[in-house]
Amino acid sequence: MPELPEVEVVRRGLAEHLGGATFEDVTVLHPRANRGQDAPLADLLVGARIDEVRRRGKYLWLDLGDDALYVHLGMSGQMLVGDPGVCTSPHMRIHASLTDAAGRARELAFVDQRTFGRWLYTPQVGGVPVPVAHVALDPLEEDFDRVAVARLIRRKRSPIKSVLLNQEIVSGIGNIYADEALWQAGIAPTRRASSLLQREAVALLEAAEDVMRRALAEGGTSFDSLYVNVNGESGYFSRSLNAYGREGEPCRRCGTPLRRIVIGGRSSHFCEKCQ
Repeated sequence: MPELPEVEVVRRGLAEHLGGATFEDVTVLHPRANRGQDAPLADLLVGARIDEVRRRGKYLWLDLGDDALYVHLGMSGQMLVGDPGVCTSPHMRIHASLTDAAGRARELAFVDQRTFGRWLYTPQVGGVPVPVAHVALDPLEEDFDRVAVARLIRRKRSPIKSVLLNQEIVSGIGNIYADEALWQAGIAPTRRASSLLQREAVALLEAAEDVMRRALAEGGTSFDSLYVNVNGESGYFSRSLNAYGREGEPCRRCGTPLRRIVIGGRSSHFCEKCQ
């Protein structure tokens, strides 16, 4: 699943092109792309206006007022915007025609090769769609309280890598950026979260915010053609990674070969000497 910076790139692109747009027609081309929906998606969306495009952590939605179109990108989901007829992908799962705020016809195509993603029309509770109600604030949100979240992290006895991936504690930090934040903060992924000092936990959250902001500035992290922004362009932060995917390569701080271990079923890359 794309991580926070990748989803934020998509959110910004959708907001730029579709803010204020109205749905004119919607066609579901693959049933899995709208699984869990009782009524036909076209009946729910046609005539709805996109007030805002929002995100929390890795979760994206189109704000339609009291309701929302929740978008789960899955492993390979793409939200592609263009002129009508531009998208010809054989993996298009949902096609929507819209009129933008300037009165121009636009096309929104949900392309998903692996069909793990979906669109879901859902009510909002407390300003977020029902499927996102349990998700914690992420480090890039204005109301994120780094000190309070650091205290919450320190109550957990699990390895700190696992705690960073718990979306009910802090959202948006996936496997890549957890490794990067831990490397930047000099904290081993195996260390028990409860052993961190408050200043260490705060510094770790600061590192997570920093690494994600830098990734966002470069368009996100992309390892293949399945992650693209709304214009079909891939991110390239993978060139700047210090830990993730660099097993056996020298640490950029001390030169020690980086190790790869598995924590909670996820690969973790770190330096034994300086973390």
